[in-house]
Amino acid sequence: MNLPNQLTVSRFAITVLFVAVVLVDWKWATSVAALLFLIGGLTDIADGYIARKRNLQTDFGKLMDPLADKILVTSGFIVLVGMEITLTPEELGAYKLPEAFAAPGLPGHPLMPAWMVIIIVARELAITGLRLLAVNKQVVLSADNIGKSKTVFQVTAIISMLVLISYPEWGEGWKVFFGMKIAGVPWGIGFVFFVTWGAVVLTLVSGANYLWSNRAVYLKDM
Repeated sequence: MNLPNQLTVSRFAITVLFVAVVLVDWKWATSVAALLFLIGGLTDIADGYIARKRNLQTDFGKLMDPLADKILVTSGFIVLVGMEITLTPEELGAYKLPEAFAAPGLPGHPLMPAWMVIIIVARELAITGLRLLAVNKQVVLSADNIGKSKTVFQVTAIISMLVLISYPEWGEGWKVFFGMKIAGVPWGIGFVFFVTWGAVVLTLVSGANYLWSNRAVYLKDM
């Protein structure tokens, strides 16, 4: 197994460790989970770069790399639905949105709105099904550029949300840094809102584009 494929396979192990860490109730759980997710995201960048640089691209990598990404990302978003923001209403400042649109969520509500997670998981399952159908036809579908951008936004959204609920434990200096406000809202909140909604929009756009671009794979069987 070449190095890019080893990195791809390692992402499955990182996902298992990430979920295990989150489920353990201890002070630094979310901080360590954020670090693990960052490592998982970096392995995704590294395996693709090394494969292209050293001409080590394989059908295994083309199939398993997107699958490893999907398992890592969907696990991360599902975990976020079970978490709540730790900031007080005063610390949130002017961040006041309807519950269904608040990402990150408001105190007492899920950190990630469930409907967003449903869209993301449904898209990933649909594209995985398309890839499996393509494999049965001896066709390997690679990720497109929109899909890669979508993955970057998704990974960034998950890491930023985990950091958002972790930094109050890091010390007063980090509270001041992340608490700096722009238009009455802490910049950390605004950044999470931007990347999360960006991830959802790109998920929908990339899914529609992928299904349309590869429609020949499934139209003949309908």
